Formats: sequence, C-alpha cells, structure tokens
Amino acid sequence: MPSVIFPGPEGRLEGRFSPPPRPRAPVAMILHPHPEGGGTMNDRIVQRLYKTFAERGFATLRFNFRGVGRSQGSFDSGIGELSDAAAALDWVQSIHPEAQSTWIAGYSFGALIGMQLLMRRPEVRGFIAIAPPANMYDFSFLAPCPASGIFLQGAADTVVQPAAVQKLVDKLRTQKHITIHHEEIPRANHFFENELEELMAAVDNYLDFRLSPDCPIK
Repeated sequence: MPSVIFPGPEGRLEGRFSPPPRPRAPVAMILHPHPEGGGTMNDRIVQRLYKTFAERGFATLRFNFRGVGRSQGSFDSGIGELSDAAAALDWVQSIHPEAQSTWIAGYSFGALIGMQLLMRRPEVRGFIAIAPPANMYDFSFLAPCPASGIFLQGAADTVVQPAAVQKLVDKLRTQKHITIHHEEIPRANHFFENELEELMAAVDNYLDFRLSPDCPIK
C-alpha cells in the first residue's frame, strides 16, 4: 500500500493509496475518527475498511485529516476536514479519471464528514457510515440524501446512542429514490473492541449485495 502525499487546502495531506487494478475501477475513500480523540488513518476499523475495498478491486484511499500524522494544518472543527476530504477525492480522480463510481466509508467523525461530502459530490453512489455521531451533530443537511448506503451501529455504544442513529435512519427512509440499510451489532461499543469481525461481516454482506450485477439499487 503505497504511501502518498498530495495537496490539501492547508498544505500537504498524507495518505495510503491502493491504485486501481483495472481501467474504470470504482473509487473508495475511507475517513477516520475524530483527530482530537486520537483518530488517524491507522485506526483499525479504517484499516479494515481500506483492505476490504482494495481487495474488491477499488482504487482505495485513506488519509490523515489536517494536523494528523504528516498532514499539515491544524484541526478545524469539521469545516476544514470536509475541505480535506474533497481535496483527497479530487486527487484520486486526477490520477484515475475514468472511475465508474465512487464510494465513501467513514467511522464516527469520519462518517459525519463522509455524509457531508456525499451532498457535494453527485458521483458518490454508495456509503458506509459506522457509528455516525447523530447525537452530537446536526445531520439535517441530508436533505435529501443523494445516495443509498448503510448505517452500522454498536448496540452498546455509549458515545453515539443507538436511538439517535435510529432516528436519523427513520427520517432518511421517508425519502424516495434511495434505500437506507441499518444494522446494529449486538454487544458492540463505540470502538467495536470485541466485535470487529461482526462489524466487518456486516460490511462485506452489504457490499456483496450492492456490488452484485442483480442489485436493484443503482
């Protein structure tokens, strides 16, 4: 997994990139948890998501938000981090312009940034949002949510209450033309400390469904 440095809004950004294995390969970008809580692109859930998409033939990028690792700049309360994510996607598209579709996967704070990016980028066709902080941030910007995807949540999460994610899912499910999946992982806390395998099995099952030629969701 080659180490990469690419330009961001506040200087260079550091990432890991798995190049497209074939022409027109889809793109996936993985977004890490809150920098002020120790979140980096080397978070174990971020790394597993990266590996999963890369093994499925995606051109896959994970990167450090500004001020994390070798990425320049300093934490900007989500505003700058959204700009970082947009710059990261621009960079992937500049070297792989023929991608047939784009996916975003984010964990915790990364899920918030991913869903905001979704609103700006019509090429995003699918998302995976793990423990999105629906009780800490206002997700009403998803009006309407432009793509189908899945919310994955730990049933024993005390950082992001499962009820807050359920409320968000219920709201999004009233929209036409998208399909929102939602799965709670039994016993899992916010960090999926003992349930990482169950979490990744849920991710794989969803990707098997969405990437099948017979999938009704386009």
